[in-house]
Amino acid sequence: MINSPLVRLADVKKSYQQLDALQSVSMTLNEGEVLGLFGHNGAGKTTMMKLILGVVSPSAGKVEVMGMAPDSKEAWHMRAKVGYLPENVSFYDQLTGLEVITYFARLKGFDKKHAIALLEQVGVAHAMKRQVKTYSKGMRQRLGLAQAFIGQPKLLLLDEPTVGLDPIATADFYQTVDKLKTQGTSVILCSHVLPGVEQHIDRAMILSAGKVLAMGTLAELRQQASLPVVMKPSGLNGTVCQDSKLSHFLTGQDNILHVPETEKMATLKHLLSMEGISDIDVEPANLEQVYQHYLLKDKQDKLAKQAGAAQSQAEQH
Repeated sequence: MINSPLVRLADVKKSYQQLDALQSVSMTLNEGEVLGLFGHNGAGKTTMMKLILGVVSPSAGKVEVMGMAPDSKEAWHMRAKVGYLPENVSFYDQLTGLEVITYFARLKGFDKKHAIALLEQVGVAHAMKRQVKTYSKGMRQRLGLAQAFIGQPKLLLLDEPTVGLDPIATADFYQTVDKLKTQGTSVILCSHVLPGVEQHIDRAMILSAGKVLAMGTLAELRQQASLPVVMKPSGLNGTVCQDSKLSHFLTGQDNILHVPETEKMATLKHLLSMEGISDIDVEPANLEQVYQHYLLKDKQDKLAKQAGAAQSQAEQH
């Protein structure tokens, strides 16, 4: 039996008066899968999260979480299995860290012991008796993560989770995400900080102005975008530009080759057969480059459309 997706959006639209926040968005999220959700401010990422949480209802289309509509009355028990970290996390400043997490834990049917374990997990147990108003931004963010991790949720929605975290805390956070994933938790992760996210996501979804520009694994997106693999061979001393199989991959820089994904293996084999080769540095397009490619393509498509519309208008007059 094939497991049905944990989250499913089918042709979902969300409008606020004149603004279309989401337009015909379809996606699925399977159990134990991490989806990276990327886009500029106003792209529709937070709206998508609110729809999955059941905080807002779609204007059209269908949203399903764990087999039910998240905005329905029947979905109350499903919400206990969902963890959420908003972008701007805020707590009652007069309470201690332990009081805050104990309060949220009890709302989900867990005790103080569970709250203490979570505070230890995110690295703020040393300050749990202190009032939240004495916490730094990074500590507040860790407290937010502890709140999101209550009860080992089946679904985690994380909006800019590493904001305010130092590099060590960021690495710890991703380690926790990896661990939750192996336990079957599904994660939707919104982030502007792309370099750190890359190796922790299974698929990426790129949104712009409420539309899905691209969705798939990083390898699939690279292939669709036809982004080249950069190869830097060492020890060949200028013989690359004299080689007919390699010279057309050169882009002006000495010995730096921009090779299509489809020709990667053949080019590697050829380089390895060359005399004097001492090393080859291979760099596929990273998430940042893939993201920029799709945003630029969208911008160019819009400009071409505007130019076409202006031309047909001019011809009518």
